[in-house]
Amino acid sequence: MGDITRFAPSPTGYLHLGHAASALFAAQNAGGAGGRFLLRIEDIDQTRCRPEFISAIYDDLAWLGLSWEQPVRIQSAHFDDYQAVLDRLSERGLLYPCFCTRKEIQAEIARIGNAPHGPDGALYPGTCRHLSAMERQERMEAGESYALRLDMGQAIKQVGRRLYWHDRHAGRQVAVPEIFGDVVLARKDTPTSYHVSVTHDDHLQGISLVTRGEDLFFASHLHRLLQELLGYDVPEYHHHKLLTGLDGKRFAKRDKSETLQSMRDAGVSVDDVMARIGTLS
Repeated sequence: MGDITRFAPSPTGYLHLGHAASALFAAQNAGGAGGRFLLRIEDIDQTRCRPEFISAIYDDLAWLGLSWEQPVRIQSAHFDDYQAVLDRLSERGLLYPCFCTRKEIQAEIARIGNAPHGPDGALYPGTCRHLSAMERQERMEAGESYALRLDMGQAIKQVGRRLYWHDRHAGRQVAVPEIFGDVVLARKDTPTSYHVSVTHDDHLQGISLVTRGEDLFFASHLHRLLQELLGYDVPEYHHHKLLTGLDGKRFAKRDKSETLQSMRDAGVSVDDVMARIGTLS
């Protein structure tokens, strides 16, 4: 039986060889009876995402010979869905507003010394977790900027049991979401986060196998916790290796890696792209 997979790029730049490898990997894993390959546009960052990059994604994937089901889920059209998820967590007392600036957080971490670290660096020390409900409300009504953080301790307490998830390459994993501490799930100016939107959409779209790069391996620990809190289905995962160039560095938009569009314009064939992916992966 085939899996239901997805390729879910963020339209903050043009696709490169690493994206091509990831999209082809997901499509290949959807092969077989009942298999489905979906495309999702993860454009929750409205300051960096641009319509021309979405159009380029469609062109690049079609050039690679891929096809996908319609309609494509565009995350920016579903902010209400993600707000409903946050509301559910808030009703259980699992979210709190954090008014700390990055500078204030860094100063508090320095003051504490030897702060615990997670995949993204030093963990937030929980400064705003101890504010009273009245103070939180007053500061929000005053228009202060804030982030909504998950009270990790309370979330784990409410689950009350050990959680697991399965990676087809690494095997059975014990979920340790506490490595993220009180992670940010939304901000005043960005009403959702990758963690909220991807967990919700994978459940909504019935994704049975999440394929993504190994740089997101640790995120699955947190997503497993959110799945349990929200009563969502638990997919299998396969975190594939990241494609690297001849210099050993992984392809990345911020490095202005060679794009599929530029390769196509230069007359590079799809066969050549496949050969480069096979050589470099």
